[in-house]
Amino acid sequence: MPTVKLIGLKKSFDYINAADGLDLEVHDGEYLCLLGPTGAGKTTALRMISGLLTPDEGQILLDGKDCAHLEVEERKAALLSQTYALFPNLTVEDNILFGLNIRGAAAEVKERVLINMLDLVRLSGRSDAFPFELSGGMQQRTALARALASGADLLLLDEPLRALDARLRISLRVELRSLVKTLKMTAIHVTHDHDEALVMADRVAIIRNGRILQVGTPEEIWDNPATPFVANFVGQCNFFTGEVLENEPYTVLRTKDGMLLKGRPSKLPKGSEAVLGVKIGNTDVSKERSGYMSAKVERIIFEGRNLHCDLMMDNGHRLSAKVPSWKRGKVSVGDKVNVSWEETKGAVFPMPAGGLEQELKVE
Repeated sequence: MPTVKLIGLKKSFDYINAADGLDLEVHDGEYLCLLGPTGAGKTTALRMISGLLTPDEGQILLDGKDCAHLEVEERKAALLSQTYALFPNLTVEDNILFGLNIRGAAAEVKERVLINMLDLVRLSGRSDAFPFELSGGMQQRTALARALASGADLLLLDEPLRALDARLRISLRVELRSLVKTLKMTAIHVTHDHDEALVMADRVAIIRNGRILQVGTPEEIWDNPATPFVANFVGQCNFFTGEVLENEPYTVLRTKDGMLLKGRPSKLPKGSEAVLGVKIGNTDVSKERSGYMSAKVERIIFEGRNLHCDLMMDNGHRLSAKVPSWKRGKVSVGDKVNVSWEETKGAVFPMPAGGLEQELKVE
């Protein structure tokens, strides 16, 4: 199982910096999710690691050896693409054994690998089927078995669940992670779906504009985002800006409208401009309890376990909140509600250099 270390990777296409000084370390046996919006540089990073792209600058260390300019076959890395890239004229068996056939592996080796792989991905009864005869989940497992049968130590997954329906995608999250862990491989899984990343990853790396913004466990990324962009991308947030009045035991922010809002303690200097972010799931609305502000309920969307409430403050500022579905009927469109949150749930950030609107922009 290799460790992977990217140091200062750069890759440009015309005027687009797909990798702009990319630094990342993936531990031995780790399942790491590379999470970011479309165009952030996720697939470019994966293709450079696999050898399909050569970086303009920087190093790709696999177990300490710089592989930035090695051929694909010298890296012992298997890339599983979004489309699975199965050969339509080959059966499940022949697709799985394709790499071994190319290398001229012995018949007994191929037979042993095939039996193991079919059993592992639960396709023993479909070895003679062609891709068009398989469900999306079976195609995904076939492509995974082919990647694993190649003898790779490093598995590179480029949005492997993207083409599947929602129900199958959720069930295969667990299967895919379990398979990789059973085989004790190192995996880098690219996705733009934060739910997928939080469920599957040992650690999550947030990428934007070809740079890593934060790396941490799913809990760290969710609870302690490094920037307003990370906070909003991994779970929608309500944001407020203002001047720091106090920073212990809580940060107290005074907005331009004179509201006093509380968030976590911070080291921001008094008088500095700051941003307070509260995830909509931590934003509470009530007609009885007091809050930081009042707002009018403009819309309620039923989401199953939760109600998504869109709110409008008197000053025209829009907010959102999620409340449990059992509150149906207790909160209605047109109601005036008070908005509050626990101080420990309010993340506090220095004002981004380009302003909050630019910071939250998803290119």
